[in-house]
Amino acid sequence: MNLNVVELIGYVASALVVASFAMKSVVRLRVVSLIGSVVFVVYGLMLGSIPLIITNVAAAGLNLWNLRREFRPNRDLGAVPIAPDAPFLLDFLNSHRDDIARFHPSFSQPEGGDFVRLLNRDGLPAGAVIGQPDGETLRIKLDYVMLAYRDSRIGSWLYGPGAKTFTDAGFTRLIAQPESEALRAYLLKTGFSESAQGLELQLRP
Repeated sequence: MNLNVVELIGYVASALVVASFAMKSVVRLRVVSLIGSVVFVVYGLMLGSIPLIITNVAAAGLNLWNLRREFRPNRDLGAVPIAPDAPFLLDFLNSHRDDIARFHPSFSQPEGGDFVRLLNRDGLPAGAVIGQPDGETLRIKLDYVMLAYRDSRIGSWLYGPGAKTFTDAGFTRLIAQPESEALRAYLLKTGFSESAQGLELQLRP
């Protein structure tokens, strides 16, 4: 079968839209869907199909709008205190156990004296951060964000504007000893630096 350029563009656009449905990350889904919509607009222009153009211009606009919301500075992110033995927390951690183990192989369960915050996005649970208090230092045992929100820059918020959740609890320093290269790279990207104890982040009051 010989494909002309117009048909090929149509197949590429269709493949991109289908691929977007396979994305577990919200941001990646929107980006791939946006690209697919743009390619479909080109396809519609080449065919001279006004309905196809209008539909995909609208779809591209919606994807751009949602991506803008995803990265806006005042997006609805939060870190909510929760008891280490709270059933909701334990169920959340257990349901994501396999994914957590990729980054924190030795983590099992929070302990009684742990500092625990449930990370929320738009009012829904998106992850958790758990640490062991050591005076004014908090030793991070778990920093986990669900795959769907892993591109939403929750970590940048948590260790930036959201660091108030740590300073309000009296901590001036965070220490982490990442067990995976992916976690190490993520923490370095969010502001941690190398130290004798692992990775360290000094908190501003």
